[in-house]
Amino acid sequence: MKRRCSRTACPAEAVATLTFDYADSMAVLGPLSVAPEPHGYDLCATHAERTSAPVGWQIVRYASPGRVDSTA
Repeated sequence: MKRRCSRTACPAEAVATLTFDYADSMAVLGPLSVAPEPHGYDLCATHAERTSAPVGWQIVRYASPGRVDSTA
């Protein structure tokens, strides 16, 4: 069964999972988790691309194996 994007009213299929590390002020966006994560957000490609971190936070994007993009 395919999972849908967690964004309200978005019918698209999820391709990435977003999680937060509050202690380190970090958001992590990676490939869709194998199983639904209770504290994660599944996102479609469009919403994953548009995701940004709160002011003062860092976002780490695991785009593909061996490649990590990091923005502050």
